[in-house]
Amino acid sequence: MAILGIDIGGSGVKGAPVDTVRGELLAERHRVPTPQPSDVGAVVDAVAEVAAQFDGFDRVGVTFPGVVVDGVTRTAANVDKSWIDAPAAQLFSERLGKPVSVLNDADAAGAAEVAFGAGRDQRGLTMMLTFGTGIGSALFQDGVLIPNTELGHLELDGGDAELRASDRARELEELSWEKWAGRVQDYLRHVEMLLSPRLFIVGGGVSKKSDRWLPLIEIRTPIVPAALLNNAGIIGAAVTAEQAHGRPGAIAVDAAARS
Repeated sequence: MAILGIDIGGSGVKGAPVDTVRGELLAERHRVPTPQPSDVGAVVDAVAEVAAQFDGFDRVGVTFPGVVVDGVTRTAANVDKSWIDAPAAQLFSERLGKPVSVLNDADAAGAAEVAFGAGRDQRGLTMMLTFGTGIGSALFQDGVLIPNTELGHLELDGGDAELRASDRARELEELSWEKWAGRVQDYLRHVEMLLSPRLFIVGGGVSKKSDRWLPLIEIRTPIVPAALLNNAGIIGAAVTAEQAHGRPGAIAVDAAARS
């Protein structure tokens, strides 16, 4: 079964067909800018534009930057508010003419890393964090996803953590890597205190530059960059679509079963 993975981000919508056995892209990914405003109709059009670049796929997995429950998008922190309570899986499926599964973007990236990357065979509590337009989070207990955690919205220094420690905050405030790493460290120490994970995996676009800031982080928990870098969301979306076969919109990610 050929499966297409599409990752909706705050700045871009990208996708590619995926080998869900090996966790690899089967073609060079195609990317278009995230529409501004990022309302429902415009984003559905962008997803359709990406999907049109490929053929031969039977199912589609789509990530979304917010809480997704049974294929319905419940929050929209970094996209247009028209997405709140939108029947996303149904809308994408109708437009693409294929069964579509939708899940949170960080959950998808984490599913890929736990199945194929830095979190493979990791027991206990593993936490994936994506630093980009916001801060996405995904929790896995013995490889099983605990969906929609949204821990990027924890309070940090009196405000929303992602407003201070996301990659977008680094760019907007023109922070040095040292200054930004200090904020990330404060955030990670707060998460450590709350959850005591065994491993942090950091992803998102900034993971490609991990050598510039990860060595500056001093915390108790081991922390590693995502092995799949910025393709993790695409791969995780496809894995989810495979495991949710026959249940449109469902999330059925058990990465432990793939280890």
